[in-house]
Amino acid sequence: MTETTWFVLAIIIYMFAMLAIGYWSYRRTDKYDDYVLADRSLNPFVAALSAGASDMSGWLLMGLPGALFVSGLSELWIAIGLLIGCYASWSLVAPRLRSYSEVSASITLPSFFENRLHDRSRALRVVSAAIIIVFFTFYVSSGMVSGGRYFEATFGGDYLTGMIIIAAVTVGYTFIGGFLAVSLTDVVQGLIMFTALLIVPAMALIALDDPWDICTWATHHDYGPHTGGTGNPAFFSLVGGTSLAAIVSNLAWGLGYFGQPHIVVRYMALRTPAEAKSSRRIGIAWMTLCIVGVVASAVVATVFFAQNPEISVTDQANFETIFLDMGRILFHPLIAGLVLTAVLAAIMSTMSSQLLVVSSSLIEDLYRIFAKKKPAEHVLINLSRTSVVAVSLFAALWAIHPSDSILGLVGFAWSGFGSAFGPLMLFALYWPRLNSQGALAGMLTGAVVSFAWGMSPLSDDLYELIPGFTLSALAIWLVSLATAAPEQSTREEFRAATARSALA
Repeated sequence: MTETTWFVLAIIIYMFAMLAIGYWSYRRTDKYDDYVLADRSLNPFVAALSAGASDMSGWLLMGLPGALFVSGLSELWIAIGLLIGCYASWSLVAPRLRSYSEVSASITLPSFFENRLHDRSRALRVVSAAIIIVFFTFYVSSGMVSGGRYFEATFGGDYLTGMIIIAAVTVGYTFIGGFLAVSLTDVVQGLIMFTALLIVPAMALIALDDPWDICTWATHHDYGPHTGGTGNPAFFSLVGGTSLAAIVSNLAWGLGYFGQPHIVVRYMALRTPAEAKSSRRIGIAWMTLCIVGVVASAVVATVFFAQNPEISVTDQANFETIFLDMGRILFHPLIAGLVLTAVLAAIMSTMSSQLLVVSSSLIEDLYRIFAKKKPAEHVLINLSRTSVVAVSLFAALWAIHPSDSILGLVGFAWSGFGSAFGPLMLFALYWPRLNSQGALAGMLTGAVVSFAWGMSPLSDDLYELIPGFTLSALAIWLVSLATAAPEQSTREEFRAATARSALA
């Protein structure tokens, strides 16, 4: 069989496995709450890997390796910031949100904000749902771009065809199985990503003429985009060739963790608040080893492709296919196909989580509050499934002609959520004086500042999450203090939820 045939066979095996999990989950999804939140039944291992896999989209195996390959270890500040942010989010947000969301009977992030502050105007719920829909369109689009480029690098095929195939399968298992299917497929996908990120750089290292070349090659020889005869002298420096503003901007990615709907919903789905500690340990260990694999892949790739000039990187613009290309070259086509499903796993796990969150916002946070009477369970589930398809179509239209790198698309959406929801999440869980006016002001400020800054030349010098997060927090604090304090019943509920999470 040809190489392409082996690759197709591996992908078919993977696709059918994901659809099988979706069907199995479908048989166990009877209620609307099951479809949206799996009835709060995730154990620590599933919650941790599901959160990690849904977070680490195609950028982990394509965007970040490409950035490290081109610029050097100065791009590692993004990973360091994310690792710190992940730990802080599991520690500060997970146990309290799990407790508070159950006390307030909330199954989505917008419903939590509304119920936490007893906002009778419904403005908080509507605005937060609108923000989710807008920014997740960009985020889902980045996954589809990753899928198209995956298809190009793996099969030498057509970008649009690959994007459609990968989107169709992802929509398929999300459509039929809901949150449980998304979470269980995330676990499988997280394990695939973890394994591939350790195997590919190890095999590439063994294939080099002299493995020790990885210590000096990038700084003394040409490779990839560096063709001036001197390589990239600052490759191994965390600070060389970069500015303080760039370092701060990359570290600031960690701030975004507090407000990512597709991640924090895993906290809400834990069986108990106490299990957040176990999930944190599992999640941080998984993420650390994945980052080690990404760095190793970028470092080894500088030598691997330079010493094999007959092999070229498929993506000559952003070099976001180095991991794919090494995996394709190093293994038997069937094994390579299975290894390369790691990228597919990263893409699909994030897309499915995002599609489900958007669907939940459309139905739970918009349709239900305007419906004249409560719809039947099966009607809500079918409407949610329809929303999954509709959102995917809008995202696909944006992804047909991508105007940015994968990392750029992810960064824009990550900042939007981090700015709009991150400060509000922390205030909601830790400040009893917060009121609905302050929450709404902070949410809108963060979203608008992040969007405007990200669309302007200012984003070239400072990541939009920094001004967005800062000004959002300031608006929440000032407006809450300038307006009436929340009712006594709201404060008592805050104390009860806080005490419950402290006992966990």
